[in-house]
Amino acid sequence: MSNDKSYRNVPGTTIFDAAQSAKGYHLNQFCMSLMKAENRERFVADQRAYLDEWPLSEEQKQAVLDLDLNAAMRLGGNIYFLSKIGATFGLSFQQMAGSMTGMSEEDYRAMMESGGRSADGNRLADAAAAGEELGAEGAATDAAGGDEMAAAVIEAAAGDAQQEHHVTLAATVFTSHVPAIGAAMDLGKTEEPYWKKVFDGYVESRQWLKDNTPDVVILVYNDHATAFDLTMIPTFALGTGAYYPPADEGYGRRPVPPVHGYPELAAHLAQSLIIDDFDLTLVNEMDVDHGLTVPLSLLCGDVEEWPFKVIPLAVNVVQYPVPSGARCLALGKALRRALDTWDEDITVQVWGTGGMSHQLQGPRAGLINAEWDNAFLDRLVEDPQGLSRVPHLEYVDEAGSEGIELVMWFIARGAMSDVNETGSIEVLHRFYHVPASNTAVGHLVLANHTKE
Repeated sequence: MSNDKSYRNVPGTTIFDAAQSAKGYHLNQFCMSLMKAENRERFVADQRAYLDEWPLSEEQKQAVLDLDLNAAMRLGGNIYFLSKIGATFGLSFQQMAGSMTGMSEEDYRAMMESGGRSADGNRLADAAAAGEELGAEGAATDAAGGDEMAAAVIEAAAGDAQQEHHVTLAATVFTSHVPAIGAAMDLGKTEEPYWKKVFDGYVESRQWLKDNTPDVVILVYNDHATAFDLTMIPTFALGTGAYYPPADEGYGRRPVPPVHGYPELAAHLAQSLIIDDFDLTLVNEMDVDHGLTVPLSLLCGDVEEWPFKVIPLAVNVVQYPVPSGARCLALGKALRRALDTWDEDITVQVWGTGGMSHQLQGPRAGLINAEWDNAFLDRLVEDPQGLSRVPHLEYVDEAGSEGIELVMWFIARGAMSDVNETGSIEVLHRFYHVPASNTAVGHLVLANHTKE
């Protein structure tokens, strides 16, 4: 995103960038402390005394005491960190999002069930036409405008003749990773009318995965202020460890199996990708949150052990600047090159997770744009190169502040044969539904066909 910070002008939206991060560092670190049960107990017992242990401004403390999430965000809080306060008091993301809109919980839920908040009337152009006050920095921009993308994407030289390899990239999977979906599974609510519509969309793909179980899944996701707090924010973080326990995100750990990694292949990927000019952060130990465990649950069901090894690839889409779609597509292509030089007979799938349109924060919370989402799915299949050049501003304006998670799908898409001119793809399954808590749910399974 360009330095004019025009994203600050999107109505009802606070983008968490470096300036906001600096302002809210201690506030967000206080929120992170609530991941520990003993700290949650101390905070509930005497909120003021616990807050006084942190170097917060009086305004920040009052925002926490009032559970005023809009005020807390203006003071540097990030919704994923702040959600841990609500979780301490048993509030769902939907309840927290609703509290920022001025609506009752019942009205907010009804809005989501009827398709979510429309993007119409909630865009830059609408705010400008209404004469609303714009952001503190920069002038209003034309809604048809946006950021200039990088002029070129790094391409590795062809080099010598391609090495013989034995990795089969069989398919890619794309899916939303809504935390409430995990809760619905954990609490046995999958057959309730509200949730059954969501889970019915995964019946076919779950059976497909049983019939086509890979050896390894490279799972692209974003950490939601769980493994990474504001002391370290990697743009791309590759899990190179052997074991990743499910995280306690404020509600206790999900009752799902730990994830077993593949350190040898992960080390090879790191070597190849970094030499290919992608500056990865390598992580040997971390807890993995719903961004990674919910997709596994959706596709694998209730299992004692995940049926394949998993290499986590975390992407920063929380604090701006975030990587572009074009950069993520290029990373997917580099990932494919790395897999093509691994000399072992294994089958691999790459999963892209996150999205679709949703906004979890501010007066615009609950925004859903089904038309934009489905156009995204169309173009992801038919024109990934062109789609990857969509500017960040369009994601925020059309798909909500958290809709930016969709850039992660390009990593999986970039690994496929058609993008690399080595084969073709086939759509095996497509599903879209609104809502699941605060979000639209999108799901695609694409088979990868490589030329002999």
